[in-house]
Amino acid sequence: MTCHSDYADCNIVNVTKPPSRIDQRKAELRREIIDTAFDCFAEKGYHATGIADIATRLGIGHGTFYRYFANKRDIIDHVIDEVSGRIFGALDKDMEPESAATIDEYAALIDRIGDSLTRVLLDDPRTAHLLLFHATGIDDELTARVYGLVDATEILMTRYLEHGVRVGYLRADIDTANTAKAALGMIVAGLVSGMRTPDPASMSVYSHAVRRLFIDGVRAAAR
Repeated sequence: MTCHSDYADCNIVNVTKPPSRIDQRKAELRREIIDTAFDCFAEKGYHATGIADIATRLGIGHGTFYRYFANKRDIIDHVIDEVSGRIFGALDKDMEPESAATIDEYAALIDRIGDSLTRVLLDDPRTAHLLLFHATGIDDELTARVYGLVDATEILMTRYLEHGVRVGYLRADIDTANTAKAALGMIVAGLVSGMRTPDPASMSVYSHAVRRLFIDGVRAAAR
């Protein structure tokens, strides 16, 4: 076999076929089921919502629903998986703690992270509402998953503080773990405020105040 044919064979093996129209429609319907379930949960509450409510509003049969999700609880698992992936996926390699070597670079990094996470969490306000007010009241396993997401976020925030302390642009006496916990609490408070009063201008002002506290409140004294 010639080198040319080997190359061609390799290309044939590695080419990814684009999704078919059927696959695209399946993905769209899956998203429509999730969106409709969110609407029902928001209006009636998770426990009061039945599969019939979701299927009827969407205009599909029960059998169609069960081809995509085992039950309504399965939808919540999917949402938490998606939110987790989007949160940590928003922090690309240019946002690693080690990418900042000075307080100015740290400030710019916090701004980029804040913008990315705000887009993720407010892209669909129903997600934050579900996680904050419903998910921990469904069952113990789901509560543990939500707490795990909180713990993972706190650990990530702690890494940024610990790096700044090591390099020297953040104060050496910072309680990094509890400072990260407090910062996450401020972010959650901002989400709650945004759900009550969804005014982009007010949310931007609040976000700016939190970022300044997370920078000026922990920076090392000028030498």
